[in-house]
Amino acid sequence: MSNINLKITGMTCEHCVRAVTKALEGVPGVEKADVTLIPGEAVVHGQASTAALIAAVKEEGYEADVRG
Repeated sequence: MSNINLKITGMTCEHCVRAVTKALEGVPGVEKADVTLIPGEAVVHGQASTAALIAAVKEEGYEADVRG
């Protein structure tokens, strides 16, 4: 299992955090997603493609980029 760190922008409340978490955990290969409002990050545990994770976040109306 690996971790992918994402910077998430556009989240303003805990509802946003739940929506992003649900979207990320719905991607095949994701075992768990830890999303935090401040500083707007997600740590995704599993074997999912980065492109699929970013697409899932964008479908919810937020932006995501890979953190180094």
